[in-house]
Amino acid sequence: MVPTDRLLAFAAMSFLLIVIPGPSVLFVIGRALSQGRRAALTTVLGNTVGAYVLVVAVALGVGTIVERSVVVFTALKLVGAAYLVYLGIKAVRRRGSLRAAFSGEGPAEQGVLRTFWEGFAVGVANPKTIVFFAAVLPQFVDRGQGHVALQMLLLGLVFNVIAVASDSVWGLVAATARGWFARSPQRLSMVGGVGGLAMIGLGVTVAATGRKD
Repeated sequence: MVPTDRLLAFAAMSFLLIVIPGPSVLFVIGRALSQGRRAALTTVLGNTVGAYVLVVAVALGVGTIVERSVVVFTALKLVGAAYLVYLGIKAVRRRGSLRAAFSGEGPAEQGVLRTFWEGFAVGVANPKTIVFFAAVLPQFVDRGQGHVALQMLLLGLVFNVIAVASDSVWGLVAATARGWFARSPQRLSMVGGVGGLAMIGLGVTVAATGRKD
């Protein structure tokens, strides 16, 4: 399997990539602020599953196509960006429902399954993760040991364990801050709007950045 030195080196590089907030982290923070702790953690789970789908794709050779094809990469990036903007607009439009939920007038949080799948969509379309898995992950595989696909799956699992821990911390911290806003209906509506605007801004940023070749 993967030599220990390569495994540790990959874990260190993964940690450096993960702790720098990217699309998935910012999306989790937006969910935590607008919907709370449960939605944030459910989003983390969805993101993680989506990211691991990318690992499987790379292990099966699909990731190489995405990494080498500007058209495929750009299309996937734009779809992910458009989806973030859509979710942000929806969050802004529903910001008043947060106040209603805390006053007992109605629910603000959507279903767990729907939240999971929205997190999954963001995770599987994350440009930063796509590039990392397609271009960096294969470099840590020891082809002389054989079982290349299994080595990639193991390395991807290490990445995802680190990501779950880091993203959960971000989500829980943001959800705790939401509690302070919840004491005021005006502040609560504001945080729903800010969370939505953050997702819209993130979507625009994802669309405007990345590969130009």
